[in-house]
Amino acid sequence: MSKNSASTLNDQLPRVTVLDILPDSDPDELIAIPANWQSEAGDAPKIFIEVKRSDRTVPGPGERILARISKGKDQKYSARTMKILERPKRAQIGIIRLSKNGARLIPIDRKQKEMMVLPEHLSGAKDGDLVEVETLIKGRAMVPMAKVGAIIGNPMSEGAVSLIALHNLEIPYRFDPKVIKAAEEIAPNDQIKRENWLQIPFITIDPASAKDHDDAVFAQNDPDKSNPGGFLVYVAIADVASYVIPGSVLDKEANLRGNSVYFPDRVVPMLPERISNDLCSLREGENRPAMAVKMVIDANGNKKDHSFHRVIIKVALKLSYPEAQAAFDGNPGEAATPFVKPALSPLWQAYKAMAKAREHRAPLDLDLPERKIVLNKDGLVDRVFVPKRMEANRLIEEMMVAANVCAAQTLEKKKIPLIFRVHDSPGTEKLAVLKDFLKSLNIDFSTSASIRPEHFNRILRKEKSSEHSHQVSEMVLRSQAQAEYNTKNYGHFGLNLDQYAHFTSPIRRYADLIVHRALISACKLGKDGLSNSEIEQLKSISEHISMTERRAMAAERQTTDRLIAQFLSSKISARFNGRISGIVRSGLFVRLDETGADGFIPASTLGRDYFTYVEEQQAMIGQKSGERFRLGDEVEVKLIEAAPMAGALRFEMLSTGEKVAPPGRGKNTRSTKARPKRSAKYSKGRQRGKRR
Repeated sequence: MSKNSASTLNDQLPRVTVLDILPDSDPDELIAIPANWQSEAGDAPKIFIEVKRSDRTVPGPGERILARISKGKDQKYSARTMKILERPKRAQIGIIRLSKNGARLIPIDRKQKEMMVLPEHLSGAKDGDLVEVETLIKGRAMVPMAKVGAIIGNPMSEGAVSLIALHNLEIPYRFDPKVIKAAEEIAPNDQIKRENWLQIPFITIDPASAKDHDDAVFAQNDPDKSNPGGFLVYVAIADVASYVIPGSVLDKEANLRGNSVYFPDRVVPMLPERISNDLCSLREGENRPAMAVKMVIDANGNKKDHSFHRVIIKVALKLSYPEAQAAFDGNPGEAATPFVKPALSPLWQAYKAMAKAREHRAPLDLDLPERKIVLNKDGLVDRVFVPKRMEANRLIEEMMVAANVCAAQTLEKKKIPLIFRVHDSPGTEKLAVLKDFLKSLNIDFSTSASIRPEHFNRILRKEKSSEHSHQVSEMVLRSQAQAEYNTKNYGHFGLNLDQYAHFTSPIRRYADLIVHRALISACKLGKDGLSNSEIEQLKSISEHISMTERRAMAAERQTTDRLIAQFLSSKISARFNGRISGIVRSGLFVRLDETGADGFIPASTLGRDYFTYVEEQQAMIGQKSGERFRLGDEVEVKLIEAAPMAGALRFEMLSTGEKVAPPGRGKNTRSTKARPKRSAKYSKGRQRGKRR
């Protein structure tokens, strides 16, 4: 297109058109560009979005709108929003299939349609390649066609699998060149007045594979005679706020992402590696700026006082969790030995005191094993295991929780607006379901009084050694609300804390960066604190980062499901032990013991009976036989189908359920549709699963 044509287009935008608001726009000064602007027409015109108080439709950064365009005397465009539109995905991923009729893209997302790929748009992709594509609109018929932008490669490599989740959930994973440039050019703020804490031998304790170290700890006996047996505990956190300034390119990118996302072989960081793995990583032997909290605790671990400081520190020792645990157990490595007496021993003693306070506080005590995936050199699953939980892990967790509490208390006391980390108490409906379920196990559970974590802990302790332990733990977990970020403080039920705010990971969570800025303002630690613009946006920021956190969890879960489905796809017809992890009207979910993989058993394949979902028992029961499959039951299953791209597994039940009285037709029973009888050959092969 010629420059003259481009100029004509610029001068003659339609009165009503579709606009894309730039994702990094200031919410108070939204700027948009035409949604279907062709790059060959030159730079897209910038359009100011007018927003009035009377407007019912108020768009935000990154949204697509239908708008009415006008042009002022200054020849600049402005627009009024008519409607907020659903924004289509600009790119998708799929598998290339070649045939005599040409090339097609088979989308990974089943909701998307197949598209043709012209030979000149294949970019070297071959049959079976997993590719990233751009959607092109061709001809008057506006037929969508795919253009290959990148060849991802092996559809089952980890890099490809995590990329599927990133695309499906629209998680930003590539930094714009201007963001990278801003990170490379950044320098620490030398105008900040810092206390010199270089003499304190801080220690970092992280997973052995950690590439960044954003927290360091130290403890010593309190010399104050009025606090006998007490400790001074120091927690230092990388001072990200001194590098990432409100409203800057880096700040807008961090806000957009909300948090880092972690996969088995990939990290999608909130901030470029220049910051996360370099400037803001508390490396051993290097001076680093930090935000620190100094806590005074008594011999029973109760906090007596605390204060926040902006400091310069130097980490004296870097340890992995196993190395730290070995030192605490009296077997320090060569590097740790010189630090046992001056640092590690008082750190351990301080933790044991804090553990007493934690036990007295009685947070919700759900011990949920977290499985880790180990990949081979090809990026495929090698093995799945549950890492051993050590006291060294709990030490860091307890000190981070204490630091987070201090942040919330300081900001509330100073009446500084902030984003709290909150966790609501269970709702009445969930408690009613739990009560009915426990009643079916002859376990009393009262919901009349104000519910506290200790009420759940009492049941968990009582049933820990019983045959119902897993069922009870699973149902208690399901009864809990989901934690979130909120400008209103309604406490953290799970931790049994009235005041809690995330402070300890500003490298990977935007909430923590906001809290750091609020503390800078509250404690008068610099001029780079919370801006007025941020204060006005705290509610929308908290909603956004709650969404990005849920999105990250979904991406991690989807990637794990796809990897394990691929891992098990070569084991069709193999038998596995597991537990029933979920029950719905249409069937059962079973979680395998070895890998933690979840698969589905359709109710129509359970047996030669009509099965009824009995909600108060969390069970599926045969209407004639009384055969019962219950949440938490140990079962043996056979793998029938594995769909790696969908991350789905289908099992066949081999175990026989417990025999009980057939259910009546009550309000809490839901029957499944009838199913055909099994063959005699299949029925003979069923085995009774072990029950504890």
